[in-house]
Amino acid sequence: MTVYAVIIAGVAVLALIVTELVAAALPVLIVITFVPPEEREALARLLAAVDSSRRFRLWSALRLAVRERRREAARAHQWQWETGREHAGQRR
Repeated sequence: MTVYAVIIAGVAVLALIVTELVAAALPVLIVITFVPPEEREALARLLAAVDSSRRFRLWSALRLAVRERRREAARAHQWQWETGREHAGQRR
């Protein structure tokens, strides 16, 4: 009976260790896979500013990063639209 308890405890500890390793490696894999190399430094600075504890808060930091990137893309799109409109007005 105690052998089973030891095995169950060992499996639980192993599962905890694997979960922590995956949680630590997942942000790095996401950044390497999905973030263009020229934007990695800015994302790293943003994530460092957002993370106030030793434990990485992945989802809240990624949501903030996505929100900031969408804002930046919207600003760029707005600028392109405005400058395109100005150029179209000058041609007439």
